[in-house]
Amino acid sequence: AVQFNQSYGDRVAMRQLLYPNRDGDITPAYIFTARNQPAGGAPARSRPGLVIVHGGYHGNLDNNMLVLIANAVERGYLVIFPEYRGSRGYGKAHYDAVDFGGKEVDDVVAAGEHLLKTHPEVDPARLGIYGRSKGGMITLLAIERFPKLFAAAVHNVGLADMVAYMAYKPAFRGDDIAKQPRFGGKSPSQDLVPYIDVSPINHVDLIETPLLVQSTTGDRTAPVQLHAGRLIDALKARGKVFESKI
Repeated sequence: AVQFNQSYGDRVAMRQLLYPNRDGDITPAYIFTARNQPAGGAPARSRPGLVIVHGGYHGNLDNNMLVLIANAVERGYLVIFPEYRGSRGYGKAHYDAVDFGGKEVDDVVAAGEHLLKTHPEVDPARLGIYGRSKGGMITLLAIERFPKLFAAAVHNVGLADMVAYMAYKPAFRGDDIAKQPRFGGKSPSQDLVPYIDVSPINHVDLIETPLLVQSTTGDRTAPVQLHAGRLIDALKARGKVFESKI
């Protein structure tokens, strides 16, 4: 927050809040708005909204996302940044509630819904979602499970296949993921079904949202051959509306 205010505080206002999630609990988030609003506020349904989803196994708002957020706000977007379950910095219970491909997707979707409900200047027909790395996987699952909510989506160096991901992760990380209730302590070799269920590559048929896929050949966390490349092939095969940049 200090670095953001030092770099962008004269142009972009940053506010922390708690919003209701789909479990009847609350989730922390940040909202970013332009400081120089017209007198009387923006007209109803006049602005685009954007949900920005961080990556990392236990990620949170970090300095790498600040330029993206500020640029979006300066281009007219009202931005919400959900610190979905599993994010660090909000206590042990929130940290331990990490749920790959599950409730964290619900938390992110609830953030978009909250933005529309509480900010009447945001146009529901112009709500977008951007996710990086693990956030890219959440973004794909969000537009697959809630195909009418978002008008556009960006999958930036994101995961697409949890089965493939588990195959090359170090043993300690794979074991940690498998311990989540969703996977019941079992690896893909012991119970493949839940890993297939949370792999966006297996549900591309459900996508209705125009999608931008971004990746790099130098990515070792989400190698393009296993994730973005296969996602692009699946989108092409199904005639989906998308663009890509590798």
